[in-house]
Amino acid sequence: MTFSLPFKRPDMSIGILVVVHFFGVLGMATPWRDWFVAMTPLTLVVSAVVLLVNHREWNPAFVGIAILCCLVGFFIEVAGVATGVIFGEYAYGSTLGIQAWGVPLVMGVNWLVLVYSTGAIAHRLPLPRIAQAAVAAGLMTLLDVVLEPVAIRLDFWTWSEGMPPLQNYLAWFAVAFVLLTAFHYLKFNKQNKVGVALYCIQFVFFLSINLFF
Repeated sequence: MTFSLPFKRPDMSIGILVVVHFFGVLGMATPWRDWFVAMTPLTLVVSAVVLLVNHREWNPAFVGIAILCCLVGFFIEVAGVATGVIFGEYAYGSTLGIQAWGVPLVMGVNWLVLVYSTGAIAHRLPLPRIAQAAVAAGLMTLLDVVLEPVAIRLDFWTWSEGMPPLQNYLAWFAVAFVLLTAFHYLKFNKQNKVGVALYCIQFVFFLSINLFF
């Protein structure tokens, strides 16, 4: 069984995401900075909703990969925080909202957004599916490199050694690669310009904060 959502305005959706993230950067320079930072979980959820609303042809394969990304993403973080052997020793702060087992619930949503966005980009490349998965995992890792200084500064999470170890990036790539391999081999429509745009918007967003704040 396959069904499509009636909303087909990707340009409007991209505009919404640009405005939300643009004001997020501007908010860092205002007296209300703490309020804007506290809105991070909501921004992630809004981004996920806008992305999924623009997905075409919902079928069991897509629903399955979406659920898989949320569950694997969340529970790999739970295992990572609890053991310190996956990504390194780290702990989440309070910025990202409600937690279970030491991990913000929104992290599952974040993994879904990142897998979908990078997968949508790599899907456009004329490469074998396994190579597309590797490229997408590389894009996820690159975004994490840009994100880490911001995350530490804004108390998304902290590392026991102050900065993330190389292990973090290797594990991030490995987990992403597994999920993205499933993403590319499962049969569902992967054409979503909002996903492509969202990755670029998030990359510029975190890079801007790194450069100017």
